[in-house]
Amino acid sequence: MIDFTVAIPTYNGADRLPLVLDRLRSQLNTASFTWEIIVVDNNSSDATATVVRHYQTSWAGSTLRYVWEAEQGAAFARQRAIDEANGRWVGFLDDDNLPADDWVANAYEFGRTHPTVGAYGSQIRGDFEVAPPADFRRIACFLAIVDRGATAQRYEPRQKLLPPGAGLVVRKQAWEAAVPKRLVLNHTGKAAKLASEDLEVVLHIQNAGWEIWHNPMMQVNHKIPQWRLERDYLISLVQCVGLSRHHLRMMRLQPWQRSLSVPIYLGNDVRKFLLHWLKYRRATEENAIVACEREFLFSSILSPFHLWQKIHLKRQQAAPLTQFVAKVPHKALVSNLDLAKTAYPSSGEV
Repeated sequence: MIDFTVAIPTYNGADRLPLVLDRLRSQLNTASFTWEIIVVDNNSSDATATVVRHYQTSWAGSTLRYVWEAEQGAAFARQRAIDEANGRWVGFLDDDNLPADDWVANAYEFGRTHPTVGAYGSQIRGDFEVAPPADFRRIACFLAIVDRGATAQRYEPRQKLLPPGAGLVVRKQAWEAAVPKRLVLNHTGKAAKLASEDLEVVLHIQNAGWEIWHNPMMQVNHKIPQWRLERDYLISLVQCVGLSRHHLRMMRLQPWQRSLSVPIYLGNDVRKFLLHWLKYRRATEENAIVACEREFLFSSILSPFHLWQKIHLKRQQAAPLTQFVAKVPHKALVSNLDLAKTAYPSSGEV
């Protein structure tokens, strides 16, 4: 088994990948352990495959592999990376994440010296194409820009904080044991209005008893192009995060606590939304930061209803197949039931 795997999920990343691969090719202090790199091409239509093959012809030291994942979505690309990885640890870099020259070495060393950790995140700084708007720090976390301080620390469940998927390292054993193959918050495009599937993964690992840590020795620069600072994009982003929030909240609770907690969360979200509106009611519509905060709070209020609708519609879609299975001959019953379970997970799995 290889000691460490770097996984790079990418969609149409031909222009971005060279910067990441160049950083990985010049990593320092990696001679004492074995490691590999996997580029997971998530159904790209550009020259992503050609770029990776070009690098493979001159790659030295670690192994550079190319994998195709046809099912669109970051969650599916990350799962494919776990399935393909040979490393005990899998470190995820997005195709716009530029790791420091010692990121791989520091990532491996932290896992090696922390036997009870299941996942740990990096210190992520923004590398902006243009200057961000004033007070951008208030919403920086939505773009996976994270500064948890210069000291390594454990994410305690009561803090309700977790590291994002960018720059995240997971113990492969913990992922395979705790994380379902298909998540609830599968990011299948803007139409689904879902996000935070990376946090869902980390919560599954934490709920299984593994520790989650922040490792400031792992430094990553996150390149932010101009279009990702535009008002419409930011509002769309925070809306998806807010609409997904209810599921993450429920994951932290025991089943008997959930029905009791829904009205408490809802009332608190309404209170926060009204307080924010009163405080910033005179802010102009052009104030992107205020608009994003307001949208996040409003979407958090809608989140339980939005997710219920998604699950309810999935069950409605499953009903015709279930009725069909009930009518097939007995000999075909088992195989068709297996098909139904694969296509439409049970309520306990969603």
